[in-house]
Amino acid sequence: MSTQLQSLELWRGSLVASVRSDAPDLSARQMALMLCVYLDDGPHTVRGLAKYLKISKPAISRALDRLGELSYIRRERDDLDRRNVLVQRTPEGAAFLLNFSTMIADAEKAIAGIADEQALGFALEAVSAAVAAIEAGSSTDASAPSQPNWSTVAA
Repeated sequence: MSTQLQSLELWRGSLVASVRSDAPDLSARQMALMLCVYLDDGPHTVRGLAKYLKISKPAISRALDRLGELSYIRRERDDLDRRNVLVQRTPEGAAFLLNFSTMIADAEKAIAGIADEQALGFALEAVSAAVAAIEAGSSTDASAPSQPNWSTVAA
């Protein structure tokens, strides 16, 4: 399986598990904000997040409104500069991301299982072809040593 296909399978498996769970569905923008806030060192501001994600401040504010409703983040005024709004992590948001990371890990294990099954299937086909080639060689000429033609075995 190609790396690109594995990547898409991982993303699909993660999203399907997320949709099937009881957790709220987050948009790509909301998830990007969550990951920025929880994985990058703060302090996080609306202005800084908008600049980093290259989207408008109102778009950040709408996404943060939803994340705030879910208690995944909270906003506080910066005591040093009351014009700035700081975006803070919450225990609920951390629990959501921990659960989501478990879904990603499970999807990764499933993909590894698929890759292992495909490799095993290929190996079984190659062994079967080798056995068939050996048997075909020994039935046509019993005096000749049974050497498979590896170019046809691999095909």
